[in-house]
Amino acid sequence: MEPSADLSPAGERPDSRRSRRRALVELIVAYVLILIVIWTPRPWQRFFWLLAVAGVAVITWRSFEGTSAMGLRAANFFRSLWVVGAALVVALIAGVIAARLHTLKMPAGPLKFIETYCAYAVWSGVQQFLLQCFFLSRFLRLIPNARWAALAAAGVFAAAHLPSPILTTVTLIWGFLACLVFLRYRNLYPLAIAHAIFGITIAITVPGPVVRNMRVGLGYLSYAHRAHGSLKP
Repeated sequence: MEPSADLSPAGERPDSRRSRRRALVELIVAYVLILIVIWTPRPWQRFFWLLAVAGVAVITWRSFEGTSAMGLRAANFFRSLWVVGAALVVALIAGVIAARLHTLKMPAGPLKFIETYCAYAVWSGVQQFLLQCFFLSRFLRLIPNARWAALAAAGVFAAAHLPSPILTTVTLIWGFLACLVFLRYRNLYPLAIAHAIFGITIAITVPGPVVRNMRVGLGYLSYAHRAHGSLKP
């Protein structure tokens, strides 16, 4: 039988090659924009932040495969809700340890807690969207093995938290596990909630000077803790 004209000598279809090239270009463009935001000083950082948001939004829109493929669905929500339970257990243990070490710093009252960490909870969901719906989905096109694709996505996710040793380590472990859970259940919501729990737990149990107020990139390097607890730009 005559070989198909649509196949390359290696047996790969041209549309498959185009899909992989497109995925690689999208990854590079989005990640470079994110790194520029992280490592750019103010006031230019705001401009590049808007540029990065616009770039990721356009790329996502052009390659939109539906909300279900992104994990924005009800299916498997309750089956994967154990992730939230596990995050709460870790948070409880960390809170007990921090209380014994006198490093636990809770906002004064539930309303103050919500006011302090509401924006971070939303940002947690955005980060999980980037990790699973943007980076993981594209690494799956580039890397045949799903576990290696998950590790690659976790790697770039963690690298974006450099040079913070704590956040880089935590995000590498969490990013890999979160990708594996997503590949099994394909639901983003429990992962976003768990991410928020982990992040808030670090914020209230680890002293600000140690984790440098959860800063990354240039903000981490420029952080300085004054004697009275204020921040020096």
